[in-house]
Amino acid sequence: MPTYKLYYFKMRGLGELARQTLTLAGVPFEDVRVHETWMEFKGKCPFGQMPVLEVDGKMIPQQFAIARYVATQHGLAGKTSFEAAWVDAIADQWKDFHSEFKKWFYPVIGFGGGDLEALKAEHGIPSRDKFFPLIEKQLKDNGSGFLVGASVTWVDLLIAEVTQGINANVNGFLDAFPEVLKHEKKVHAIPQIAKWIESRPETVG
Repeated sequence: MPTYKLYYFKMRGLGELARQTLTLAGVPFEDVRVHETWMEFKGKCPFGQMPVLEVDGKMIPQQFAIARYVATQHGLAGKTSFEAAWVDAIADQWKDFHSEFKKWFYPVIGFGGGDLEALKAEHGIPSRDKFFPLIEKQLKDNGSGFLVGASVTWVDLLIAEVTQGINANVNGFLDAFPEVLKHEKKVHAIPQIAKWIESRPETVG
């Protein structure tokens, strides 16, 4: 079996999707949390950023590429090419959402400053109201409790983690999306993921 090392900062952030995908796939990995050595390590990263997954000494950058690589090998990327395309589509739609939402949410969790109410009105609420109705509808239309197909995929891990992070920091912000809230509970009740969440280090984000 290959040897896996996942490199990311001492936080969940963009590294948590890879950690949970590896965990759900049952793949042993070394969870390397970089802090003091980041500037030294940065030059070794293919794109000068993390997360990076090292597989037998070879590096894969970018959180979605890592998740897709692991998920494809372990049945977590969709059961058909059509399902896999939909998994990718939802992940790409999340990127559009995140690029706007983070302008408010990052200051909320202590990364950056500004007028939080103004940022919420300009970025937080509009991006929420564009993205989460799409996820709510997808969950209703799919009918399995998961976003694509009849079983969990890596994009379920992504959206459930985002939902949990928002709920933990902004109480009631997603109450208008009951299917999204049920989805988070369903995904985080999967035994491997529940165990991971219980044991992972406490971090701000």
